[in-house]
Amino acid sequence: MSNLEQSPQEIDCHALRSGAEVEILEPREVPLGGPRAMTVFRTLPQKQRSLIGAWCFLDHYGPDDVKVTGGMNVPRHPHTGLQTVSWLFTGEINHMDSAGFTATVRPGEVNLMTAGHGISHSEILTEQTTVLHGAQLWTALPDHARDMEHTFENYRPEPLIADGWSLSVFLGTYTVAGQCSASPVKTHTELGGAELRLEPNTEIDVVVPEHHEHGILLDSGSLEVNGHELAPRDLGFVRAGCKTLHLKSGDQPVLALLIGGEPLKEDILMWWNFVGRTHEEVLAFRAQWQAEIGAEPGDASENRFGPFPPNTPAALPAPALPTVRLRPRVNPA
Repeated sequence: MSNLEQSPQEIDCHALRSGAEVEILEPREVPLGGPRAMTVFRTLPQKQRSLIGAWCFLDHYGPDDVKVTGGMNVPRHPHTGLQTVSWLFTGEINHMDSAGFTATVRPGEVNLMTAGHGISHSEILTEQTTVLHGAQLWTALPDHARDMEHTFENYRPEPLIADGWSLSVFLGTYTVAGQCSASPVKTHTELGGAELRLEPNTEIDVVVPEHHEHGILLDSGSLEVNGHELAPRDLGFVRAGCKTLHLKSGDQPVLALLIGGEPLKEDILMWWNFVGRTHEEVLAFRAQWQAEIGAEPGDASENRFGPFPPNTPAALPAPALPTVRLRPRVNPA
């Protein structure tokens, strides 16, 4: 997914409700573009919290009637220094990238694209999709991996299922009621990700790595996390040092996403679809993309973002640069 806003680090509209163990981050509505735009709900990044582990971006959307909004149709756009993680509850999206990978993103399957040194891709709604509902997430690659060659993985986890709950682990390892599930998908820092479903009035304890930070995105229903209530679309943040997440549903079924990871002890700089480390580096990424797609003159000899098949929609040009120097994102202590 393309971040169509100019600068994630300028997001400063979310409310933050603090608690002893859980910080609740409220989403900001963002249109994906055009008069019939599909609205997404963005909980990362924001000024109060830039990262959860290496997770640096989270858009949540739907259920969206694509006849009304047009759904998600994002033409070719670039990425550097990150991995995109796509997870759907309903609907399908066709993925195509400049490394030659094509895939259909389907519910219950994770699609992970590693941009590394640079890649471009498109995300186009399938014709048979009438309702679109899911999440798009990014993880920042650590310095030792951020210039790696691009890759792509698809994985369908086998859900853990018991009385009143199910858990589909697509990244990392989680344990509930003595049942453990581990994903084989490769990441470059320790990360966790899972879809959780709870029947009404159900309580479970999810065993999590103590040295990880954790986030719980509530899609629907009512949910308490370690005694703190989340509203739908809230993202609950739990600092490192917690061994167990105690989750309790109310009178409605719960659909939620769990994410987590070891804290990324590196300052990153995010602007548009790029993750870098310095102002000058991100400016160079932008200039190279603009030159490669013919939007602005420049040196396109390296072809950092790769070729794309002919007869596809025109690539997205980068937005204008801000008039101030780009600054790294630093999490509060």
